[in-house]
Amino acid sequence: MSNSIQAEYVVDDDGSIPATPTVSDSAYKRNQWTFGLGTIGRDMVYTLISMFLIVYLTQLGISDAQLGLITGIIVAFRVLDAVTDPLIGMVVDNTNSRWGKHKPWILVGALLSGVFTLLLFHYPPFTGNALVVYFAVVFFFWAVSYALNDIAYWSYVPELSTNQKEREAIGSKARIFSLIGLFFVVAANEPIREMLAGHLGTDHPAQEAWFWFAVIAVVILWVFQAVTLFGVKEPPSALEQQPHTTFRDFVRAIFHNDQLLYVAIAMALFMIGYTTTTSFGLFYFQFVYGDGNMFSIFAVVLGVSQILSLIAVPHVAKRLPRRKIYLIATILVVVGYIIFFFAPTTTMLFIGIAGVIIFVGQAAIQLLMLMFLADTVDYGEWKLGRRNDSVTFSLQPFINKAGGAIATGVVGATAILVGLNNREPGNLLDAHDALIFKLAMFALPLLCIVAGFLIYNSKYKIDEDSFARIRAELDARNAGEPVATSGELFD
Repeated sequence: MSNSIQAEYVVDDDGSIPATPTVSDSAYKRNQWTFGLGTIGRDMVYTLISMFLIVYLTQLGISDAQLGLITGIIVAFRVLDAVTDPLIGMVVDNTNSRWGKHKPWILVGALLSGVFTLLLFHYPPFTGNALVVYFAVVFFFWAVSYALNDIAYWSYVPELSTNQKEREAIGSKARIFSLIGLFFVVAANEPIREMLAGHLGTDHPAQEAWFWFAVIAVVILWVFQAVTLFGVKEPPSALEQQPHTTFRDFVRAIFHNDQLLYVAIAMALFMIGYTTTTSFGLFYFQFVYGDGNMFSIFAVVLGVSQILSLIAVPHVAKRLPRRKIYLIATILVVVGYIIFFFAPTTTMLFIGIAGVIIFVGQAAIQLLMLMFLADTVDYGEWKLGRRNDSVTFSLQPFINKAGGAIATGVVGATAILVGLNNREPGNLLDAHDALIFKLAMFALPLLCIVAGFLIYNSKYKIDEDSFARIRAELDARNAGEPVATSGELFD
């Protein structure tokens, strides 16, 4: 990439851009909590779908052909839905209402995605091809409605503060609460479902217990999204009518923002690796380790590790640059993967150590990715003269869904290849099939994660100093002060 990047921007006829007011300190502190709490239920629902839908399907007594067809359809729809996410971002950016552009879509997306989650886990009244069609249609509408919420929600981050450290604090709390939701589902899924199944007087108690667990997740989703909707106070600028984003503006916001593209590629590779590994988790403990109940204990340990990592990152960032933190986190992930791959299944010791190392590094990387993405919003405004935060953040669900689609494909194909469909938990894989399983769970993901870091390290150039220069120039423009129309940003 060239060391000199030209700043192209559009100004008013008088040569200025209106200043951007910010919220008070008290509102900023309140926003950290009310924005962060909103992630609890969102991540519970997303984890239930992304990590456990395939597990649920294998317990319905369907054939390998039906499981393969449904898996293929889910992968295809997730890819299609991911491709349309930037267009949803443009819809959000073009929304003008008395509640701003974010809250209306957060509300609509939360309500609809909750309903479709319940339909996905409701014991299906169909069999054969009708069952396949049912899952395909419901999953498609779940994906679209969740995208509306997800894009509107996360594109709040660059709106709530233009300060890097404040963004790290907001993002850290949001990720901590999201992990609470994620690991509640991971850790509590099995014991709560077993308890529910024991009290359900139905013909299919084990399968219908999934539905009632989904009810718990959806209710929590709606409650905590209400906290965000009623609790977050936007800066005045977030409620002002924004310039309309045309399709040409949409294309420029993504494809002319080189730093956004580089971080998106790095994020995509990381999420493919991370999601593939986590999607195999329950299967690993059921069919390789031999005790599915240990998965819940393992998940609690990992959840605590990730939360501690997220608490630590903002403090570490005061002493180390983000680039060095990312390097250290990637090294931790690599070491953890190697230990996990070779860990004996006769004890939890090495598996537990590997998991802690992996997820301490993973949590730090995910928070850094959120911050990188937020900084590309300011960079895009500096370079292109438009602040398209929702279009920019639409790449996050695009990346998550693309990663999830590939992970679903890998897990579904592996489940069929090694014979996991309708296999009783505790019926362990033989050595050959266990090796195939572990290669899919660890080797492929590790290659993706390392490749993502290498792309980031060579192509992503927004560090703390260059961001400060971007903000200084944007603040000057917003204050109506004369600024240069181009300049050296990356030395």
